[in-house]
Amino acid sequence: MAETNRPFLSVIMTAHDEAEALERNLPLFLAQQGQHTCEVIVVDDASSDDTPDVLKRLKAQYPQLYTTFIPKSVPNPCRQRLALTIGAKAAKGEWIAVASILRPPHTEGALEGMVQLANNQGEQVAMLYSGRKEGTMTVFQSWATLDDAAPLLRKAERRSGKGHRGRWFKRWRGLYDTVAVRRDDIHNLLKFYEQKISGRRLTGLRLHVLWKTLQNN
Repeated sequence: MAETNRPFLSVIMTAHDEAEALERNLPLFLAQQGQHTCEVIVVDDASSDDTPDVLKRLKAQYPQLYTTFIPKSVPNPCRQRLALTIGAKAAKGEWIAVASILRPPHTEGALEGMVQLANNQGEQVAMLYSGRKEGTMTVFQSWATLDDAAPLLRKAERRSGKGHRGRWFKRWRGLYDTVAVRRDDIHNLLKFYEQKISGRRLTGLRLHVLWKTLQNN
């Protein structure tokens, strides 16, 4: 793809046995067209259900959807980070967002709005939070650098995978739905995924996240 045709935003996500969620939620990502071009990249992590068939069908309908996969035989203790790295290498956007098929955007243009806010302010990290009730609220948050956003990233993306649980006071707990960075920072962002965090450090992170979120309010 020529540099002049580079999309403004690439959205990458992984899927493992997520056929139903893909059928229901992936069109919400693919409909996120604003003033700029957006592409969506899904990396299938060795699914054994109908995920490949769903992706093939949706790919025929949406030219901005790209798919790839990693086979089960590939040994890696951090498969999510591996899958996202593969997606990041395929991404062509000026900004790259990491999203979950389980947490789709509920307002039109939400993903572009999230990135555009940070882009206009010259910041490096953008986050999107949805309201407790689907479709009632979308909140954007941006950070000047990855270091500023690090406590939220470590807490949310730690190996336990529990960082995004719960629907109450999501922003105060740092439970963003999507995070995006400028293209040059994507591999540094992925270093925060699947880190091992001790219980004592997690308690400190929770307090730090609340403090930094209040500061950034």
